[in-house]
Amino acid sequence: MAFDRIARRGLMLVLSSPSGAGKTTISRLLLERDPALSMSVSTTTRPMRPGEEDGRDYHFVDPTEFNLMINRQEFLEHAKVFGNYYGTPRSAVEGALSRGSDVIFDIDWQGAQQLSQMAGGDLVRVFILPPSTEELDRRLHTRAQDSDDVVAARMAKAADEMSHWAEYDFIVINEDVEKSVAQVQAILTAERSRRERQVGLSEFVKRLQEGY
Repeated sequence: MAFDRIARRGLMLVLSSPSGAGKTTISRLLLERDPALSMSVSTTTRPMRPGEEDGRDYHFVDPTEFNLMINRQEFLEHAKVFGNYYGTPRSAVEGALSRGSDVIFDIDWQGAQQLSQMAGGDLVRVFILPPSTEELDRRLHTRAQDSDDVVAARMAKAADEMSHWAEYDFIVINEDVEKSVAQVQAILTAERSRRERQVGLSEFVKRLQEGY
């Protein structure tokens, strides 16, 4: 009797990039095309933007509640970015991994560093780079979500963010979003096949050896 599916532990796919380099677009397309993926919904103290929904895009809380959650050790990682706090809720992620589901994280390098200390072999880190500084500036202005001052601050911070590229397992230069999504899908396929993630592999091989 063949196994329908070898039991596998889920992985944590971290996508990081400077603002505007494309990690959010890539994440959205991956989620649309891969039913085995879910998005880690971060908790944040920043104001809700037009079109966002509490519990879908972020869990929006005030700074007092965020600090209480830190004290209760409810985050896998947390960081302050552009004056607001962001954190990854622990329980939802750990439950998904144990069920063999994969979770995407749209977080910065600070969060990735914290996750690497907590997650060990569950983590796969991908850094998204823009094809040029000029293109990054154009994308930030085109999306028209932030004021000129905020865009300038994001551009000023981009060089520091990009300096952390060597801390990641894979690098994707996002010149064409479809090609970038395909690259990340290939990374996912390879990482899902790692021997150490196949927790049901020993039993499967044993059955093969016994003639099942």
